[in-house]
Amino acid sequence: MKDYQSVANNLQAGMGRLGEANPETVAAFQQLMGATIRPGSLSTKVKELIALAIGITVRCDGCIAHHAKAVYQAGATRSEVVETIGVAILMGGGPSTAYGVDALAAYDQFAGGRSAAA
Repeated sequence: MKDYQSVANNLQAGMGRLGEANPETVAAFQQLMGATIRPGSLSTKVKELIALAIGITVRCDGCIAHHAKAVYQAGATRSEVVETIGVAILMGGGPSTAYGVDALAAYDQFAGGRSAAA
């Protein structure tokens, strides 16, 4: 099983190094992310669930780690994550099923092994 805490930490460290090498681009990306994830018509939690589903369908470990942590921090329940994974499987088929398994494991890791149904 992948250690998504480590994946998230490595991504964050890598973004720091990339930001030193290309500060303008990384700052612009971070500004875009902040503006996009802020609550509006959709809550931050819903936006992060959408991002998690996209991360699953594009098979991005770093995206899954980042957004699994973010959905947990935004207050998403395990059952909401499971339904989100179902949508990703609908849109991405077999490969999304495999990455959906990983996404649920990532959520569970960030939730500290707690798997609240609601």
